[in-house]
Amino acid sequence: MPDTAVLDVDGTLVDTNYQHALAWFRAFRRFDVTLPVWRLHRAIGMGGDQLVPAVAGEEFESAHGDDARAAWTEEFEPMLPEVQPFEGARDLLVDLGRRGWTVVLASSGQQGHVDTYLDLLDARDLVAGWTSSDDADATKPAPDLLQAAVQRVSGRAGILLGDSVWDCEAAGNAGMASLAVRTGGFSTEELTGAGAGAVFESLPELLQALDRTEFARPA
Repeated sequence: MPDTAVLDVDGTLVDTNYQHALAWFRAFRRFDVTLPVWRLHRAIGMGGDQLVPAVAGEEFESAHGDDARAAWTEEFEPMLPEVQPFEGARDLLVDLGRRGWTVVLASSGQQGHVDTYLDLLDARDLVAGWTSSDDADATKPAPDLLQAAVQRVSGRAGILLGDSVWDCEAAGNAGMASLAVRTGGFSTEELTGAGAGAVFESLPELLQALDRTEFARPA
């Protein structure tokens, strides 16, 4: 039975999705590829290993994948000082811990970015562990990262909170239940269609309803 609260970070706890989309737009432009930002936004939530072939094709991935991901890093990092936590993010970490959950952050971001987010949330003492892109061979919607997160904290089983269809699909692929918030820009119908058991407009709304969700108490 679940004892581990697995929380996505980008787009769920910190407001980064539009910075990610713009950084990818600029990165692809370096290779004379212009992709609509709305299309890039729809892919945010995938790790870079999945996103590049999904939006630019396997031929581009073979020729330029690693270089495009390096370009993305160069474009994204100047925007890091703009990133802010979502309202209620730290309160959620506190509440989950108070209820007895082992809390782990499941990020496919680079370790340096994850460190920035941990400091923004003042969360190092509130979570039992976290992951980065170094911890899985394949990122969401593959299940690897979520499984690595649960293993990192020696958890029995996890429940995921995410903001994208890719989070929810990854949870399903890992055999986990999932909840979602709409902070990633996906509709309620899309998130429930991808497997979310419940969808909330924001973290404060989730906090108010926590007693009526799978996050009420660990089993």
